Amino acid sequence: MISTILSTLETVWLIFLVVMFFNVMIFVHELGHFLAGKWRGAYIDRFQIWFGKPIWQKKINGVQWGIGWIPAGGFVSLPQLADMQSIEGEAEIPKDLKPLKPLDKVIIAAAGPLASLLLAYFFAVIVWIVGKPVGELPTTTIGYIPADSPAAQAGLLPGDRIRAIDGQPVEKWVGNMEGVRELVAMSEHEKITFTIDRPMADGSTQQLTIESGYKLPETKWWQRTGMRQVGIMPAAPAVIGDIIPGSPAEQAGLVKGQRIVKLNGTPVFSPVPVLEAAEKGAVELTLQNADGSEVTATITPAVPANWQGLEGARPIMGFVWGGLDNELRTEHPGVQEQINQSFRWMGETLAKVAAPGSSVGMEHLSGPVGIGNYLYQMLESENGWKLILWFAVVLNVNLAVLNILPLPIVDGGHVVLGTLEIIFRRPVGGKLLEWIQTGFLFLLLTFFIFVTFKDVGDMVGGPEEKTPKLPEPVFSK
Repeated sequence: MISTILSTLETVWLIFLVVMFFNVMIFVHELGHFLAGKWRGAYIDRFQIWFGKPIWQKKINGVQWGIGWIPAGGFVSLPQLADMQSIEGEAEIPKDLKPLKPLDKVIIAAAGPLASLLLAYFFAVIVWIVGKPVGELPTTTIGYIPADSPAAQAGLLPGDRIRAIDGQPVEKWVGNMEGVRELVAMSEHEKITFTIDRPMADGSTQQLTIESGYKLPETKWWQRTGMRQVGIMPAAPAVIGDIIPGSPAEQAGLVKGQRIVKLNGTPVFSPVPVLEAAEKGAVELTLQNADGSEVTATITPAVPANWQGLEGARPIMGFVWGGLDNELRTEHPGVQEQINQSFRWMGETLAKVAAPGSSVGMEHLSGPVGIGNYLYQMLESENGWKLILWFAVVLNVNLAVLNILPLPIVDGGHVVLGTLEIIFRRPVGGKLLEWIQTGFLFLLLTFFIFVTFKDVGDMVGGPEEKTPKLPEPVFSK
């Protein structure tokens, strides 16, 4: 009972932290508009975090501060900047209110994205000082390929070391936009080109170029479409861990720390093929000792004594795998390096969304719910607060860029209108502009609902096959 209460309180606390994280980002962005408005002498009616009717509000020094009920952003009501009452609600506008100079409009509109960018720099300095946890798989060597996968059909083999994908060099398996997994998922052509180094029997290496097809994993209709896969898994050491007393592994003389280098005479680059072969019967393992010497052992898997008659019982060899931990290391990326990388990632993502041959679409972009879930998972992980700081850099750069785009409603649209007013020496407005803004608002809300639906769908998932839970295996001696 107590553990359930503590778990619930922890969940509530983490959700609270995620909400506060979003609020800080929104507050700083809108504070940029607010301070610029004060500086340029603009009339400010309201400062509100989130949209919709306020659930809390208070008037301070002539400005109504509030929190809305729709968690989708925020705004500073500046009637002189643009008539946004259809979006922000009715404003108290003094009758003798003079129009703003067009340059002031540009400055006020651009101040929000600038504030977000400065906040990104602030977090980047902290990340540079405290460090960023990195758990990227450093290998690019293929460890396992299912027989029916596109990669197997193309001729890729376990042991192949991937040097480049579609001409782009690769140095790790998973790593934001630069790993094997990401480059496969975001490829644009019908065939994915792999440049590989293949180890030969005589010890030499042959460089090959192989084109592979791909498949999209099946998902439910309420979930996002799966990303491209070719069916390859990274290499991992097949190291013997703890051995169960009385097991076939103990009887065969296996020793903790030995590494499986061959399975039935074939080189091994992952534990997966060993497990698959063991389910079919006896296996011959070539094991490498710590001093480099090799021994051969034949193991016939058996069903543990306490599994007899249980659902899901199967023959096992009787040891756990060792050496599979992907230890985190700490990097201290430079401040500008983090900012530049965030800009590059965003540009590459938008380019893939727009590319006609890509499987990445608008549905793969996340809204507040998806980002919030990602933040929640970070907070649950080891050194989660450091990951949050790093992710804050990425998010604030994204917020700055998206808001400075020359689109109606967002800050970039106001910058464009102010610039046009400077050029043509008259305000751009009227019914046409109001219709454009209303239409874009409708599209924005539709997209927000769409991505939120997908975010929730991915979190909920679907019915999964339940694997019977078996007790710790015990072998009779």
